[in-house]
Amino acid sequence: MSNTKISRLDSGAPDFLQTLDALLAFESSTDDAIEHAVADILRDVRARGDAAVIDCTRRFDRMDCASMVELELPRSVLDDAYASLSDAQRAALAEAADRVRLYHERQKQDSWEYAEADGTRLGQKVTPLDRVGLYVPGGRASYPSSVLMNAIPAKVAGVKELIMVVPTPGGERNPLVLAAAAITGVDRVFTIGGAQAVAALAYGTQTIPQVDKIVGPGNAYVASAKRRVFGTVGIDMVAGPSEVLVISDGHGNPDWVAMDLFAQAEHDELAQSILLCTDAGFLDRVHASIDRLLAEMPRRDTIAISLANRGALIKVRDLAEACDIANRIAPEHLEICTEDPRALVESIRHAGAMFLGHYSVEALGDYCAGPNHVLPTMRSARFSSPLGVYDFQKRTSILDISEEGAQKLGRIASVLAHGEGLQAHARSAEMRLKD
Repeated sequence: MSNTKISRLDSGAPDFLQTLDALLAFESSTDDAIEHAVADILRDVRARGDAAVIDCTRRFDRMDCASMVELELPRSVLDDAYASLSDAQRAALAEAADRVRLYHERQKQDSWEYAEADGTRLGQKVTPLDRVGLYVPGGRASYPSSVLMNAIPAKVAGVKELIMVVPTPGGERNPLVLAAAAITGVDRVFTIGGAQAVAALAYGTQTIPQVDKIVGPGNAYVASAKRRVFGTVGIDMVAGPSEVLVISDGHGNPDWVAMDLFAQAEHDELAQSILLCTDAGFLDRVHASIDRLLAEMPRRDTIAISLANRGALIKVRDLAEACDIANRIAPEHLEICTEDPRALVESIRHAGAMFLGHYSVEALGDYCAGPNHVLPTMRSARFSSPLGVYDFQKRTSILDISEEGAQKLGRIASVLAHGEGLQAHARSAEMRLKD
């Protein structure tokens, strides 16, 4: 008898799709109190700049500071943080950074042009963003991997200035986070957080320059602030809870699968861990592993609530159906733990990242494999992609039309412009015509 509560579903049940959709449903909106508080903070920072940021930092982070100078960390502090790490930590951070950089260098896009027979040249100029803001959770939370995954593609893209904000509640700094900023080339670091940090980056203050885009994870206040400032600046995404979907054919170690489900569930109580398997007996073995291993987990209470509320072990007819269900879910992380995982790749259309085979554990992607761990959630993998170098570059169209080319294109444009009732457009093109 299994003790750990987790939904057991069968794709053959008549109400399966309705039950699955209910399990996947997640209300991403924040409550009214958060929305009102964030709106007030944004308005205050926009109006008063540094003074508002200092007041919010005193109030929310218990930092008694008199000026913004006290909230900016000099480069020496970052270097000292790096030097303070153990040899193993320094080596792991450096190796992870190298792997992430190598992967993202392949994403860099170059400008291009092509010529037509009449001398017209058309193309695209690719330009890095001038300035980007990176939000990093702070205090006791240690997310150096977030620094690597956001800062490195920005620097590979050629971003000229990268400004990091990280809250330090009560003055508590995390050396791993600051060391990651040192080795990735972050240009400036401010010890501020919350909606006030997002506002400072989006609108600019007397000390913090306005950025072009804000990236990086945060709590509900940060997510709400990013959503509100979008349009004034760009943002990476408003991410939901972490998700993993595992496809299994019944081969492999049930303990491994159980721990992979735990690895997502331990993020928070809203995280989602789902297993699709063709073998009912293997589902039973995984459930038994969950029961046995859960007691060992320091975050077992969070894992148990996550599995009970949003987790599932699902029996499917075959691997083709598993792929269909995976595409319906469009998971953030998809582990394909089968004898021949590559055979399923072409059948998967919607996933943030695919992990192929029993050794391609999602945790390696979180930290050091190379691909970005900032991934679309809540079915947004159906229309969006992992964070990458392309998110820190913009494209400008180039049109260099020859006199001969204008004769052909001008006649086409004239017909279409008259059809739209835009006579000045038509005349503008017609004035270039020779007859």
